[in-house]
Amino acid sequence: MAALGRASSSAPVLAAAAAVLLSLCLAALSEEQEQLENLRFVRHAQDAPLVSSYNYIVIGGGTAGCPLAATLSEHSRVLLLERGGLPYANMSSEQHFTDALADTSPASPAQRFISEDGVVNARARVLGGGSCLNAGFYTRASNEYVRAAGWDARLVNSSYRWVERSLVFRPDVPPWQAALRDALLEVGVTPDNGFTFDHVTGTKIGGTIFDNSGQRHTAADFLRHARPRGLTVLLYATVSRILFKSQDGVPYPVAYGVVFSDPLGVQHRVYLRDGDKNEVIVSAGTLGSPQLLMLSGVGPQAHLEAHGIEVIVDQPMVGQGVADNPMNSVFIPSPVPVELSLVQVVGITRSGSFIEGVSGSEFGMPVSDGALRWARSFGMLSPQTGQLGTLPPKQRTPEALQRAAEAMMRLDRRAFRGGFILEKILGPVSSGHVELRTTDPRANPSVTFNYFREAEDLERCVHGIETIERVIQSRAFSNFTYANASVESIFTDSANFPVNLLPRHVNDSRSPEQYCMDTVMTIWHYHGGCHVGAVVDDDYRVFGVQGLRVIDSSTFKYSPGTNPQATVMMLGR
Repeated sequence: MAALGRASSSAPVLAAAAAVLLSLCLAALSEEQEQLENLRFVRHAQDAPLVSSYNYIVIGGGTAGCPLAATLSEHSRVLLLERGGLPYANMSSEQHFTDALADTSPASPAQRFISEDGVVNARARVLGGGSCLNAGFYTRASNEYVRAAGWDARLVNSSYRWVERSLVFRPDVPPWQAALRDALLEVGVTPDNGFTFDHVTGTKIGGTIFDNSGQRHTAADFLRHARPRGLTVLLYATVSRILFKSQDGVPYPVAYGVVFSDPLGVQHRVYLRDGDKNEVIVSAGTLGSPQLLMLSGVGPQAHLEAHGIEVIVDQPMVGQGVADNPMNSVFIPSPVPVELSLVQVVGITRSGSFIEGVSGSEFGMPVSDGALRWARSFGMLSPQTGQLGTLPPKQRTPEALQRAAEAMMRLDRRAFRGGFILEKILGPVSSGHVELRTTDPRANPSVTFNYFREAEDLERCVHGIETIERVIQSRAFSNFTYANASVESIFTDSANFPVNLLPRHVNDSRSPEQYCMDTVMTIWHYHGGCHVGAVVDDDYRVFGVQGLRVIDSSTFKYSPGTNPQATVMMLGR
């Protein structure tokens, strides 16, 4: 990429537009999700008995836990424990958004956290998990990934198909997304693979969990397929530890139940029923699963003892190998209005970078006042939650966020025209770790991802940035760029956003390597911490204990495909 020049006159427009990305991430509640409120097996944790028993206890009602619990309920009695609530239930879009930002309500669908690397992130806290908050893109893992994981290809494909029948749609591709697709092909991200769920090199249109009316569907929808008498779902249930016991003739500690608290602080105990096949299954995600294992005494001995936790099993690899695929983004102001769209097109390059885009003339949220209109509200990639905005992360107090939102609502509508082209790398090779900050299960653990620690990751990012530069200059994308805006000024404007807590390198000439490191963000594809072969075996049983498995993204060494939710759902099935 050529040297990136001085900030251009488009900076105010860019700053305004960057304030309001991905509002569809908090889109309207689908009919299926509304029906969840009426399912008799979904209850509040406060209504649970103090003592109960089940064949399976699944901890975490997220992207893996929901399909897992629904499947197990076909032949067993299953308890699904979710620390959050129903997706968007009993809450207006505005209130849901405000609670998510302030992060003070137990109904908030996400907890914000800042990694030790200085990158602002979010952790889902809602039935359906990350599928309630993400950009909705659906694509499978590659055949090579499936083989490397040692999975049964037939079972994998049948499980993907089960997910797709329930949840996945073909998107209507608006002109901005079509231009991105054509531009990727023009600059050599070939071949044109059309519409497909498969992960193949080239440019394609993927699936989406948004239906044709724009309503989001989530992993919580899978619970409609559960056997009602086989499943109990408890909301706002925070699991504090897994219970272990010694058993005659068994060489390892045996998991036999869990302890959880309801919002009033009342502790409840759930036990496994007698039977060799009954199990506790942790599906609490990349942060939650290793955190809960450590809180339960399964983890690095010295670290557990430092927190006063009784060590059940010294398992030094719990919490290790945690990785997050770094994302870098460029905002391209548009001279013409641009339809609202989330990720629909992806360019899978041969160099190991993936190119996607999101757009919107107002980046608005659908609200109803007798007629459908779009309010300028702000989604999960907004400055309030820590991504593409002008408000520095350390200044994101609820009061400051409210002032920023009010100011943005007064901006000229033209300031919101344009779209972001995103670059994410394969892998990554760099990894870090999760550690306990406290023994409070409600608190986020300490997370270090070590973005770009390995040179291979940085090289892939540079290739991705160079691809985006060519896309911006392509003939196919010319209708959505200002003729007088240089690539250098566009990149410089994006580089000046305080999207993380890292030191800024403001100068007249910025290398693509520096751009990658200065503007790194998360795309919420973090994984690892309970790797297969290190913490769990090939059947996801935790080493050193019995009756305990981990089924979620924490078992992945690398992120599958361009976007992992399809594979996490498949794994749960």
